[in-house]
Amino acid sequence: RCADGAALRWCITGALCASFLGLGMSVAVLGPTFPNLAANVGANVSDMYYIFVGRSLGFLGGSVVGGVLFDCMNATLLLALSMLGTTAGLYVIPWCKESLLLTVLMSVIGGSMGILDTGANVLTLNTWGSESGPHMQALHFSFAAGAFLAPILAKMPLGASESDELAGAEKTNQSVLKSVPTASAASTTPALKDHHDGDFLWSYIIIGTYILFTSIFLFALYSKSSSARDKSKATAQKGRLAKHHWSLVGLLFIFFLFYVGAEVTYGSYVFTYAMVFAEMTEGEAAALNSVFWGAFAMCRGVAILGAAFLSPATMIVTSLVCSAASSSALAFLAHYRALLWTGTAVYGASMATVFPSGVSWIEQYTVVEGKTASMFVVGGALGEMCIPAVVGYLQGKFHHFPVVTYATFVTSIMTVLLFPVMHKLANVPQENDLKEVSDSETRKALLTNSRLTEDEEDEEDAREWNDADFEVIEMNDKQQNSLMDTSCRIPEDSPAEVSLQPHLDDVLDDPPVVADGSPGRQNGNVDWEKSD
Repeated sequence: RCADGAALRWCITGALCASFLGLGMSVAVLGPTFPNLAANVGANVSDMYYIFVGRSLGFLGGSVVGGVLFDCMNATLLLALSMLGTTAGLYVIPWCKESLLLTVLMSVIGGSMGILDTGANVLTLNTWGSESGPHMQALHFSFAAGAFLAPILAKMPLGASESDELAGAEKTNQSVLKSVPTASAASTTPALKDHHDGDFLWSYIIIGTYILFTSIFLFALYSKSSSARDKSKATAQKGRLAKHHWSLVGLLFIFFLFYVGAEVTYGSYVFTYAMVFAEMTEGEAAALNSVFWGAFAMCRGVAILGAAFLSPATMIVTSLVCSAASSSALAFLAHYRALLWTGTAVYGASMATVFPSGVSWIEQYTVVEGKTASMFVVGGALGEMCIPAVVGYLQGKFHHFPVVTYATFVTSIMTVLLFPVMHKLANVPQENDLKEVSDSETRKALLTNSRLTEDEEDEEDAREWNDADFEVIEMNDKQQNSLMDTSCRIPEDSPAEVSLQPHLDDVLDDPPVVADGSPGRQNGNVDWEKSD
C-alpha cells in the first residue's frame, strides 16, 4: 500500500506539471498569433485589447470560483474538467469570426486557467505537505517552459502545403473584403498570406490536443483517488490554522500583488525602455528582453534542486535581497551598459522563485485551502493587471523619465518590507501552544524536584552507611586492643593461669598452653591418675 501511495503521488505531480506546461503554452501562444486573430475577426491589432481584458477577468473569476469549489469537490476531477474546457476553447478560437465570441472564448479559457492555477497549488500542497518545496518549484518551472515553447511552436512550419495555404488566403480575402469594403485586394492579400497560414491553425490544435490528453490522464487519476480521504485530511488539518490566519493571508495577497506586478511590468516594458532610454538597437533590445526571461526560466529550473536543501524562507530572503540590489542598479546605475545587462539578468533570476516559495512558506504555519490559494492567485492577477497599466499611464505623462526602472525599485522595497512583518506574524504562538509550553515546564520542574529529592535521600543513606561502617571498624579495633592489653598483663607462672585459661579459650578458640609449651599435658596427667 505504501508503494502504491507513493506511485500515486508521483503520478499526480507529473500530471500537474504537464497541466502547467499546457497552461504556459496557452497563455503565451496568444502573442505570436495575435495578428492572425485580428485578421480572423476583421479588426486592427490596436483594437483587440478587449480580448486581454476578457481573459484577465475570466482568470480572476476562475480563481475565486475554483477556490470555493476545491473545498467542496474532488480537486483532481475539477482540474480535469477545467483542462477539458481549455481544450474546447483552443479548438474553437482559430475558427472564430466574431469579436464578441472571441472575447467570450478568451474569458472561458481565462476562467479555466484560474481554476488550474489555484487548484494545482492546493493539490501539490495536499499531496506532499511539508515536502512540497521541490515539487512546487517544478510546477512553476513547467509553466515557464510552456511559455518558452509556445512562440516557437506558433512559428514552426506545421501547416498544409503551399497551394492549400494560398487557397485559404484567397478565401479569407473574400470574407475580409466583404467586411471591410474600402480595402483593396492588392493590399490585403500579402498581409493575409503572411499572417493567416496553416501554422496559426495547427499551433492551437496541437496545444489543445496536448491539453486534452492531460485532461484524460487527470480523469484516470480521479478514478484512483478518494474524495473522502481528501476531505478527512482537510478536516484534520483545520486545527492547524495560525492565530492571525486571515491577516497573514491578506499580507501575502499584497505581497504577491507587488511581486507579480513588478515581474510582468519589467518583462513587458524592458524592450521599449532599452530602445528609448538606453538607446539600443532593436536587436539589442530583444536580446535584453530574452536575457530577462531566460534567467527567469533557468533559475526556476535550478530552484527545483535548491528547494530540496533550502527552506522556503531562505529562498525568499535570498530572492528579495537580489531583487533589491538589482532593482537599485537598474534605477540609479542603468546608464552603465554592463550594469544594465547584469541587473536585468539578476532581476529576472530573483523573480523566479518568489511565488512558489511563498506558497510553500505559508503552508508551514497555516492551512492552505482552496479559498486561501485563490487569494494568492487573485493578488497576483490584480498585480499583473494594475501595475503595468499604472506604469504605462505614468510613462505617457512623463516621457523623459524612466518610470519602469523606478517602479521595479519601489515594488522591490515594498516586498522587502512586507516579508519580515509576515514572518513575525506567522511565528506568533497560539494559546494552545502557550498552554502546552507552560504544562511542559511544570512537568519539567516537578521531575527536577523529584530527582533532587531522590539524590538527597541517596546521599543521606550513603552517609548513614559510612557512619555505621566507621562504628563497626572502631568497635573491632577497641576489642582487639583490649584483648591484647589483657594478655600482656598476665605473668608466666601466675596462679590465675588456670582460672583465666577457659576465658582465653572461649575468646581465641586455641588449645590451652602450659608453661613448658606442651598442649593438654595437665589434663592428660589427671586422666592417667584416675585410671591408676
